[in-house]
Amino acid sequence: MMQKRPSNAKIVATLGPASTDRATIEALVRAGADVFRLNFSHGTHADHEQRLNLIRRIESDLGRSIGVLLDLQGPKLRVGTFADGSVKLVEGADFRLDLRRDQPGNANRVALPHPEIFAALTRGAELLLDDGRLRLKVVSCGADFADTRVVNGGTLSDRKGVNVPDVVLPLSALTSKDRADLDFGLALGVDWVAVSFVQRAQDIIDIKQIVQDRAGIVAKLEKPAAMACLDEILEVTDAVMVARGDLGVELPAEQVPAIQKRIVRECRRLGKPVIVATQMLESMVSAPVPTRAEASDVATAIYDGADAVMLSAESASGRYPVEAVTMMDRIVAQTEADPHYRAAIDASHTAPAANIADAVGWAARSVAGLLEVAAMVAYTSSGSSALRMARERPRAAILGMTPRRETARRLALVWGVNPVLCRDVTSIAEMTEEAVAAAVRLGFATPGQTLVIAAGIPFGSPGSTNLLHIARVD
Repeated sequence: MMQKRPSNAKIVATLGPASTDRATIEALVRAGADVFRLNFSHGTHADHEQRLNLIRRIESDLGRSIGVLLDLQGPKLRVGTFADGSVKLVEGADFRLDLRRDQPGNANRVALPHPEIFAALTRGAELLLDDGRLRLKVVSCGADFADTRVVNGGTLSDRKGVNVPDVVLPLSALTSKDRADLDFGLALGVDWVAVSFVQRAQDIIDIKQIVQDRAGIVAKLEKPAAMACLDEILEVTDAVMVARGDLGVELPAEQVPAIQKRIVRECRRLGKPVIVATQMLESMVSAPVPTRAEASDVATAIYDGADAVMLSAESASGRYPVEAVTMMDRIVAQTEADPHYRAAIDASHTAPAANIADAVGWAARSVAGLLEVAAMVAYTSSGSSALRMARERPRAAILGMTPRRETARRLALVWGVNPVLCRDVTSIAEMTEEAVAAAVRLGFATPGQTLVIAAGIPFGSPGSTNLLHIARVD
């Protein structure tokens, strides 16, 4: 039997070598994980299939909808190899990048086997190597080379990553590997697909044409180019991940907190789920407790109203995967119990859009506050009614009732929503009966209390939220 979710914000936990057996994955669910991330930058298809099959068995046994997020690797830009494995780049020295991948690098040059980069470079552009540890400035460039000057030096070794923050690269967000991974994941039945290397709205449009509503799309915002067209990307994506790792490489670290807040604020305004990710409890990769700064970092995302917070290496390859989820769950619960949390959520609430679905969600929140209802119920086929209700960040718990298992799993990512599978209904009377029975059965309501129910008429029509109904629990 599904248990009542004690917190509103959700937890995304990455699976990996430290969390690949049934006992550990089930322990992660019981500790508070709502969605599992399968990181296709690592592991084989067989590894991911095994983990997903375990998740589905655990889901069935526990009677709780669990979301699965496929995270695509995206383009990986890397330098070539060196004759001696590495070189020392000295500040002020000249260093050339070129397309001669057949020649090992040395202290003067190395291959950069990505003609797309050279096509986009201009004089004065910067190149960041090895997660930003080394910085080069372009002095001159052409179709197959770039002569640079070392701004920040250090050791550069084989196949280290390259970031180009100043330009939009003529690269698709989907590589051939991503397309194969995407086909495989969709065949398995993943619920969400996270797209790396998003630079423009067209990147999301392109993948949506492939996915065709078989999964929700999460735009990973990790490039400065994406921030320059944030509104356009938010318009077409289903959800967003604030990928702070790469953002912190390509942008000054001091800008990332403000960018995070801007993204969360805009996603809340539009009613689109937003995940805050990367290094949230990083020290728990090797320690049983987080730093105070990490606990504060998680709490900040919760105070801002993020839908979910994510663990990466902490749960995938760290020594304390279950403890990391447990700690994150405790931080979320403690933050939401703070009286200032509700004040912050209410203060940051924005007016709904002038459309019927948002009007119903806003009205449901108002009625729930006035009547002090036991719970709010969104009866939904596509998840739209639940998303409109969650956008309002109400005080009452939300039941996302749906006859579609795939919708219930997607709603596991959404703030405050407790996904509930139910039968198809054909009338308001049947809808009310289902809602009241579920609210009582799951411990959200008792006889004599009131429910607020939002739905779309006719039933089964996706995205048609147009009904607000108040029901008494008999």
